[in-house]
Amino acid sequence: MRDGVSASRVWLPKDDNNEWTTVLDFLVGRFPFISQEILQERMSRGDIVDETGKPFDKKTAYQAEVFLFYYREIPDEPEIPFKEKILFKNENFIVVDKPHFIPVTPTGRFVKESLLARLKHHYQIEEISPIHRLDRETAGIVMFTCNVEVRGAYQSLFQKREVEKTYEAIAPLLSTAADKKLFPLIHKSRIVKSDTFFLMQEEEITADKPINSETHIVIDEVKGDLARYKLKPVTGKQHQLRVHMMSLGIPIVNDPFYPELLPCKGEDYSSPLQLLAKSIAFDDPVSGEKQYFESERSLIF
Repeated sequence: MRDGVSASRVWLPKDDNNEWTTVLDFLVGRFPFISQEILQERMSRGDIVDETGKPFDKKTAYQAEVFLFYYREIPDEPEIPFKEKILFKNENFIVVDKPHFIPVTPTGRFVKESLLARLKHHYQIEEISPIHRLDRETAGIVMFTCNVEVRGAYQSLFQKREVEKTYEAIAPLLSTAADKKLFPLIHKSRIVKSDTFFLMQEEEITADKPINSETHIVIDEVKGDLARYKLKPVTGKQHQLRVHMMSLGIPIVNDPFYPELLPCKGEDYSSPLQLLAKSIAFDDPVSGEKQYFESERSLIF
C-alpha cells in the first residue's frame, strides 16, 4: 500500500503465439492508453513488481502464468479541497461524514483523493473497505469495515435492507396546491440502465419487468418555490433518488445528470448537488447494539 493505494494485479497469460518478448511488451499491449515512456518510467521507479516484490525493468523477459503487481496512479491528479470527518471508529467499522465531490472509491481522475485511499492512508489499514456507496456528487454518511472477518455481517445488513437510511434533498416545489397534497408519498418504479453510459432511467412496468425501486418522500420545509425533502429509500438502485425526483417533475437542485447531462465542470466546486445522506440506523450484527449516526452537514437554501 502506497499513500493509501493498494496494489492492483494483472495475470500474465500463456504466450502461445510468442507475442511478447519482455514484460514491457505485454504491458504496452495490455494498457494501450498509457504510453510506453510512462510504463518505463514506472518500472525505473520500482513500481511494477512480481509476487515477491522484485521489480520488473524494461528488459525483463516475459514470464507466463504469474501475477504482476502495480500501483494505479493518475498524472496530475486534482486535489479535492474538502476534508471528510470521522464520526465513529471501532475495531469493526468506520462511519464517515463525506463532503460533496469526493468519490468513495478510486474512479476516473481520482485515486489518492478517493475517500477509501484517504482512510487507508490515515489509518494504515489496508483491509478498509466500503460497505455501501454514495455518488461522488452526494455528501453525507458512508460506512466502511476495517475488519475483514466481520465484513460480510455488515454487508448483509444492506443486502437484506435492514439499514434505515434517510436523505435530504433541495428541489423545486410542485406548482399547484393539489399536487402538494400528494406528499407524503411512496414512489415505486422500475429503474434500468439507459443508453447513455452510467445514466439510469425508468421503464414501463410489465409482468416480466416488475417494480425494483421504492422511495418514501415527505416535505420538511418550504421556502419560496423550493422545498427541503426527506427521502427514505427502501431499495438501493444506482441514482435511485435522483431518478425518482426527476420523474416526479422536481429534479434535485444542481444535479449535473438529471434531467439533462451537463458537461464536466472539472474543478469547479461552486454548485454541489443538493443531496445529503443525512442519517443511518441499524442493529449492530456483532455487538447487538442499536446504532445511529447523523451527518453534521446541512443543505442551505
